[in-house]
Amino acid sequence: MVQGRRVLVTGGAGYIGSHTAKALARAGHEPVVFDDLSNGHVEAVRWGPLVVGDVRDPAAVEACLREHRIDSVINFAGLIEVGRSAVEPDAFWDVNLGGVASVLKAMRACGVQRLVFSSTAAVYGQPDIASLEPLPETLPTQPINPYGDSKLAAERMIAASARAFGLQAVALRYFNACGADPEGEIGEAHQPESHLIPLAIEAALGLGPALTVFGQDFPTPDGTCIRDYIHVADLARAHVLALDADPGADGFVAMNLGTGRGFSVLEVVEAVGRAVGRPVPYAVGGRRAGDPACLVARPDRARAQLGWTPAWTDLGEIVATAAAWRRAPRFGARLLAAAREVA
Repeated sequence: MVQGRRVLVTGGAGYIGSHTAKALARAGHEPVVFDDLSNGHVEAVRWGPLVVGDVRDPAAVEACLREHRIDSVINFAGLIEVGRSAVEPDAFWDVNLGGVASVLKAMRACGVQRLVFSSTAAVYGQPDIASLEPLPETLPTQPINPYGDSKLAAERMIAASARAFGLQAVALRYFNACGADPEGEIGEAHQPESHLIPLAIEAALGLGPALTVFGQDFPTPDGTCIRDYIHVADLARAHVLALDADPGADGFVAMNLGTGRGFSVLEVVEAVGRAVGRPVPYAVGGRRAGDPACLVARPDRARAQLGWTPAWTDLGEIVATAAAWRRAPRFGARLLAAAREVA
């Protein structure tokens, strides 16, 4: 591994970005966070300086690259809410694609040629498969919402830049990011929250409404959706490793990040109940449009090319880190206020 990289982390004040900044620092690199703080938190920037700016502004990105003598970029900046993308598609194309175009322009101007891109399993859409087998990167990419569309378009733009300008780029397609820093320094503090595990924890602690389980008529053992839950610390470590990955002759490669094992919604609900010590109140609602029955990663490419394997594979242990953070969050106004109520 190349030591002492100076890495620009766009969106580094957010959930996965802040965990990656910590992992970079622990690995001997120097992270510099670039974030507009629209969804991130100043308190999450604890490893390296914070530069406040809009990723869609190539002049601001270029100035940051030059001032901090950046040699590599990890791009997290973007919008992530799938439901919101259906009603505000223009915003997702503007930020998720326009932001990447801006970063690429600034990198080219500064001669920075190493990029790791935060992508998503949403690029696969609703896989046309009859089994519950893990999904390889060779699966056709057929996104079914503007969020997935924008991420796939960004991947294609990056791949084109690799062919045209010698960029060396890796796109990491996450499955379901979850958990929190095991040391409790940072964690998930979205507003509003849309992820299953924190919503289930809040329901169990009485900090939010009863959980809605979207559909119990899927062709799975208990009728609920199956997903691959990957701990945020494992995601962060993969980004650090990807800085040294060989993307091959094309200069671009996409890799799945997941554990290779799926858990159903009801299995997650049970795990949260055990971690919190209280049952999770829930009601079964209708299916959400476009929800696949099963999304589980086949992470063989990341194992082979990054030497990466997830350290967190026990669902109960993953949930326990999220529950510990939710009971004692260090930032996030809504979380802090609610935590005081149950203290």
